[in-house]
Amino acid sequence: MLDLIILSLHFFICFLISVAIWCGRKDVDLCSSSTGAVGMEPDGLILIGKEDDIKKSRRVTAKVNGREVVVFYHEGKFHAMDSRCYHEGGPLRLGEIEDIDGQACIVCPWHKYKITLETGEGLYEGINPLEPSPTPQWQSKGVKQRIHKVTIDNGNVYVSPPDLSVSFDSDYFADKYKNSGDLAMEK
Repeated sequence: MLDLIILSLHFFICFLISVAIWCGRKDVDLCSSSTGAVGMEPDGLILIGKEDDIKKSRRVTAKVNGREVVVFYHEGKFHAMDSRCYHEGGPLRLGEIEDIDGQACIVCPWHKYKITLETGEGLYEGINPLEPSPTPQWQSKGVKQRIHKVTIDNGNVYVSPPDLSVSFDSDYFADKYKNSGDLAMEK
């Protein structure tokens, strides 16, 4: 009987250790990329991967402090933003990039919201009904999507951790999906 109690206690302790490891803190994680290792540099920048690898893949998704971030390479520039759309949390990593009124924009695959890669502004097409013959023009909703600073150094691509002293609409979904392990889904 004592052996059964000791064996049960052993299995319970092993179970607790495996849960602690599985649910433990995962500040930096990289999924859906062949760019190699991801890590934090001494100056606080997060290494996302090799510049050439990201140029080839055109986009890579990583976790920065538990937050899903997508890094795009488009027309010779790197851009990084929260990977979940500010509107309903759609996976921007699956969106198409379009030129809208001279600005590169990611189009959310769920509801077709358009977000500039450079500033994170939400764009919409609207008319001014006071014009004699109103024609639709692109308008800004303001900055809705958190963008992240990208740094290229010695052939590596780094992203700065977010400055959470300023909030953006996309923060809600970034927090909702934080540490969810959802990056590998919907590829």
